Amino acid sequence: MIPRAEYPRPQFVREGWLNLNGTWQFEIDHGASGRARGLVEKEKLADEITVPFCPESRLSGVGYTDFMAAVWYRRAFTLPDEAEGKRVFINFGAVDYLAEVWVNGVSVGAHRGGYAGFQLEITKAVKPGENTLVVCADDDQRHGRQPFGKQSNRYFSHGCFYTRTTGIWQTVWLEWTNGTRIANVRLTPDATNATVLVEAEIDGPAKGLVLEAEASFEGEGQGAVSAEADGGAARLLLQVDDARLWSAGEPNLYDLRLTLKEDGEPVDEIKSYFGLRTISFDGMKCLINGRPVFQRLILDQGFYPDGVYTAPTDEELKADILRSMAMGFNGARLHQKVFEPRFLYWADRLGYLCWGEMASWGIDPKDPWTPGVFLDEWLQVIRRDYSAPSIIGWCPWNETWDEEGNGQRSETLRLCYRVTKAVDPTRPCIDTSGGIHVETDIFDTHDYEQDPAVFKPRYAPDAEVIYDRFSKKQRYGGQPVFVSEYGGIGWNPDGEGWGYGNGPKTEAEFIERYRGLTDALLDNPNHMGFCYTQLTDVEQERNGLYYYDRRPKFDPKVIHAITSREAAIEKG
Repeated sequence: MIPRAEYPRPQFVREGWLNLNGTWQFEIDHGASGRARGLVEKEKLADEITVPFCPESRLSGVGYTDFMAAVWYRRAFTLPDEAEGKRVFINFGAVDYLAEVWVNGVSVGAHRGGYAGFQLEITKAVKPGENTLVVCADDDQRHGRQPFGKQSNRYFSHGCFYTRTTGIWQTVWLEWTNGTRIANVRLTPDATNATVLVEAEIDGPAKGLVLEAEASFEGEGQGAVSAEADGGAARLLLQVDDARLWSAGEPNLYDLRLTLKEDGEPVDEIKSYFGLRTISFDGMKCLINGRPVFQRLILDQGFYPDGVYTAPTDEELKADILRSMAMGFNGARLHQKVFEPRFLYWADRLGYLCWGEMASWGIDPKDPWTPGVFLDEWLQVIRRDYSAPSIIGWCPWNETWDEEGNGQRSETLRLCYRVTKAVDPTRPCIDTSGGIHVETDIFDTHDYEQDPAVFKPRYAPDAEVIYDRFSKKQRYGGQPVFVSEYGGIGWNPDGEGWGYGNGPKTEAEFIERYRGLTDALLDNPNHMGFCYTQLTDVEQERNGLYYYDRRPKFDPKVIHAITSREAAIEKG
């Protein structure tokens, strides 16, 4: 059975594809000397691994958790008959960190970045019959020039840093197309006018091309439109007949079929979907489709005890969202990790709000090489996830702190914010969550005060603590506000691990602390939302509402009642 056999890119589906997950040859290259030692040509590597699970994980069959300077993969594949005469591409959902790929001994390309997927054309390298695929991933987290999020840069996991991920950790697959194809699609919904702007990138000869778009809802046609391609692009505005809006808990999605025709004959077809959803602000209120929605977010770090960065099954991606919703949350900060497209698919299908975030820890914004390295991958992430209706905001950095007299950090954050807004003006952007803000649409803070009696007056309607924290280094400009990390209440009856502050002694004490902290934020009419830390325990960090194995620590109905009650900002 192929692990993670489902199609990995749900908003850009082609019928002609081949999943390459499963057993591969594998070898750890501690000296990063594999190229010199001929591992590209070596017929058999030393070990085996189950892709797409990283070698640190149990599901990979390797379970090696020490540092690995580089890792090598090798497998054979045979293209099906339907791919004959077609252009052939290999796709990697994610490889951490610097990947090079060979087909039949020929280098077909490389990619830098541990979180954004990439595609390489291998048409000229493949041959009839059996082909050999080799991948090398270099991954040195300790040189300070690559972002790694919450992956530990020490031998052991420690504090809020956990088991590393090296090499391939998302699905690998082949696909084939005609000479001219749809290379990428960007969908921009307009809920007010019941339209979606379809922008398609066309790769290949562009003469005489027409792009057709057809929308449907639960099998019923909802509109169609076509437009001639203009050079390497086609743009069209699709009007929906019956507007059904997407929002938190209201996952109305339209199916979308895109057909590229040349002289009237189809040359490429993509299946996708979209949601009609508009994000705006009215003073302190965040509006979705013009209605105030208090964002009841959970911090989700996306770690799994057996797969590390990779969910063991597609159902587990969905299940984590359902676990969160069972506790009364309507969304999540996808924290210090770029989650795979299948997670966003389930968020779209379930009506679950998500803040897209880059894994920014591991690289310093004040270093001069940071903007080039960081922005390159961040823009790939935005490009990949732009069309997902569940993504309701972007946050490239987390907890970056200023140093007296250092202007480079501020310039890097300002650059990342402005580039993000230039690429996507439809969503809000937080420059650095919980850190020293430079330029931001939302003014947020992190606060792990454990005593509700102290916490409540700090976030009373007339309090200004969120505005004047670090007042010598940042200036509040009247933006909407929310506490984007709070709680983190430790609960672990075996006494191991850690949570914030002194942990409660009983379940009843936990519930009352959770209630007191959460009520303070729900009752503030000037707050647009909150984010509780966190969904599950992660290794030694024991402050989840679920244990690491996903067992609930408390009755979800009790937590749900506290979390989901009406917020002050939603009234009237």
